[in-house]
Amino acid sequence: MVGTTYRSTGREGVEGGVGVTALLVAAARAIETHRHDTLAQDPYAEHFVRASPASADWPVDIQQVPDGDANPLWGRFARYFGLRTRVLDDFLLRSVHRASARQVVLLGAGLDSRAFRLDWPPGCVIFEIDREEVLAFKHKVLDGLQATPKAARIPIPLDLRDDWAGALACVGFDPTTPSVWLAEGLLFYLPSTAETRLIDMVNTLSMPGSALAYEVKLDKDLLAHRDSPLYTATAQQIGIDLLTLFARQPRPDSVAHLTGMGWSTSVHTPYDFTRHHGRGPLPEPDDALAGNRWVFADKR
Repeated sequence: MVGTTYRSTGREGVEGGVGVTALLVAAARAIETHRHDTLAQDPYAEHFVRASPASADWPVDIQQVPDGDANPLWGRFARYFGLRTRVLDDFLLRSVHRASARQVVLLGAGLDSRAFRLDWPPGCVIFEIDREEVLAFKHKVLDGLQATPKAARIPIPLDLRDDWAGALACVGFDPTTPSVWLAEGLLFYLPSTAETRLIDMVNTLSMPGSALAYEVKLDKDLLAHRDSPLYTATAQQIGIDLLTLFARQPRPDSVAHLTGMGWSTSVHTPYDFTRHHGRGPLPEPDDALAGNRWVFADKR
């Protein structure tokens, strides 16, 4: 299942640091999968959760949570990730069909199983970039399930602070054809300079007709809700203090940067999609999700 290997060293896998957030998202996707009013289906998610000692006792169904949807972590926060999964699934499939783009690049792919669970059109190639330790765990679980991708899949075990563009070129990425890019739950963990470099590189490698989606958090809201139920429940129940993982530097205006390079952009709150789908998280007092924005861009 693994293609050409680009090694990183001394980096944590899913057992600690930012890597453990991939397990959090997998648990949320598992919970979403089992809901009667599900927004997204991921049959692999609960297997990732159960395979790691760090998350083996986490819930994978809302029925396993004593206070159910009233739980800030496994109720509201997990539903946020379920909604995000649905919205970005729709973006990817819409983009490959609309633009006839057949290259999809998942930046910081984590435990994303879209190559296996979405119905891709013929000829699609899914490039998954993440650290070697994360992808090794992912492959162990998927191989154990005898999972088969629904498109050509090329994993690239590499830290995004390294030469990921060069790695893409080495495994067949073609910058002369349109591509679809996704940075899900990634940029707020990166230094601001790394975000700018990433956006610049995506632009350099993108022909007109390419599309990009990513998630950001507004500066002014990063610490304003440090005591919100969402953050405190995540720290108390599973030991993940998200605020220690987020990069603290002022964030660049990547939307304006993309616009200046010829991309058309749109910016949405998660609640825009809650209203669209008729289910999902809603605003609340001391809202840790208030600063989250989902950005969609097309290169003209």
